[in-house]
Amino acid sequence: MKNILKKIIIYKITTLARLVLLKYKPKIVAVTGNVGKTSTKDAIYTVLSSEFFVRKSEKSFNSDIGVPLTILGCHNGWSNPILWIKIIIRGIELVVFKNKYPQWLVLEVGADRPGDIKNITEWIKPDVVVVTRFGEVPVHVENFKSRDELIAEKGYLVSALKNDGTLILNQDDTDVMKFKEKAKAKCLTFGVSSEADIVSSNNTIIYEKIEKKSFPKGLNFKVNVDGNCLPVNLENVLGEQHIQPILAGVAMGISQQMNLIKIIEATQSHVPQCGRMNLIQGVKNTLIIDDTYNAAPLAVTLAIETLKKIKITGRKIVVLGDMLELGKFSAEEHRKIGLRVASCADIFVSVGLRMQAGMESAISAGMALKNIFEFEDSKCAGEFLQQYIESGDVILIKGSQGMRMERAVVEIMAHPENKDSLLVRQELEWQKR
Repeated sequence: MKNILKKIIIYKITTLARLVLLKYKPKIVAVTGNVGKTSTKDAIYTVLSSEFFVRKSEKSFNSDIGVPLTILGCHNGWSNPILWIKIIIRGIELVVFKNKYPQWLVLEVGADRPGDIKNITEWIKPDVVVVTRFGEVPVHVENFKSRDELIAEKGYLVSALKNDGTLILNQDDTDVMKFKEKAKAKCLTFGVSSEADIVSSNNTIIYEKIEKKSFPKGLNFKVNVDGNCLPVNLENVLGEQHIQPILAGVAMGISQQMNLIKIIEATQSHVPQCGRMNLIQGVKNTLIIDDTYNAAPLAVTLAIETLKKIKITGRKIVVLGDMLELGKFSAEEHRKIGLRVASCADIFVSVGLRMQAGMESAISAGMALKNIFEFEDSKCAGEFLQQYIESGDVILIKGSQGMRMERAVVEIMAHPENKDSLLVRQELEWQKR
């Protein structure tokens, strides 16, 4: 019965969303990939909204429910039938009456299983398509026959791009760049590769001292476009994970003939979403790198590589929960991650059954058993850390959404009273799970 009601709701809100698009004719940016979709969507919104009336997908609204809800400008109704009725009424009002509607929609489009994106492209024809990264083993791959099938599913969005539109691709991912051959539209590329149209360089970490201990406080880098080189500073975040989205945002602005200086000025006001390599003050004069939103192998690798690069006076502690939805690749990918942890961490805290493979490979790589700790759930791991961490420590915390690794962060935050504004999944519906 629940599935039947869900299908009815999806049908109704999708029908209304289609009518809204026909009536108001907004331009559409569709963002896909397997790593960095939400961050890229947010960066594009930051740039575009400096000059246009723009709406973006809420958080990671990228499904057959999330996309039409974004078009209708409504929040998720979850399991509340009254809220869904209000959403349907809101959609009818948009169709029947004249409303002020955004000039641009920035939509995140994901695929949990075959057909997800193909179905959406039957009624959405984007003006701009942005493809981020895939990684060797993309998240959600367990629901597809192969990695290639998952990438092909993403390709439906590229095929749906209007002929006079723009395709924006990550030059650093060879699989992403294959879409360039299939597109009839003009193409812009971004990345650290010198071959890209929009290139980052001089990527550096900014540091500060707190109580005689050194901690990272943010990053800066330069954006190079057609011989122009402009600096960008981002505070309270770390990692290439934040540079790539900014480059995509710059590419988006250039595609719409926005002034480059104004584009860069807009990026300075960009505030990344929670749980994405955010820096949070921890208890006992420590620093938390909160990357708890989700975890695919590539994203975990990037997070660990960032930790490896930073220079601190304390210990580097890696707290990793299971990476879910990897299917047959799961054990091997967890083992690979364990090897990476062993190469840079002083302490490894493993959370979940799957991460045991990572723990075992870290031991085989020479990491001392006394520096490895294992827990079944994130809250227990957090309670342990609260007693264990010392002044100067930097703690990277990451795991798949289902592992709820933000619960470990709560336990060691210096100001847990601010968790609602600093952490992911603090809404009442999430707290019930």
